[in-house]
Amino acid sequence: MTWADLHARTAIIGTVLARGAVDPADPKLLHGLPDTDRLFGGPAGIMAALQYRWDNHLRAKSDLALIEGRSSAESYVQLAAEQPVLRAILDAHHERVRRPDRVLVR
Repeated sequence: MTWADLHARTAIIGTVLARGAVDPADPKLLHGLPDTDRLFGGPAGIMAALQYRWDNHLRAKSDLALIEGRSSAESYVQLAAEQPVLRAILDAHHERVRRPDRVLVR
């Protein structure tokens, strides 16, 4: 991956998060973005990148919580409060993108 590709991927993630701040459940949230197929392999790849971002932050928070004597659950709650848009997008779209034929009803 080139630096240009890395910057383009970062810009797409930023756009998705900005759109998600308006409406994280928007079914078109992951569509109409330039070079999505080439850079991510489609909407599922964007979701995988967002999930990876969440997981990395959660691992770091969990490691710190262990040192400070806090629980993993507290780390999760803290991260969800710090990154509500990311969490909302993951909650609203993950199953829809992975299994479009089986959207969870909440």
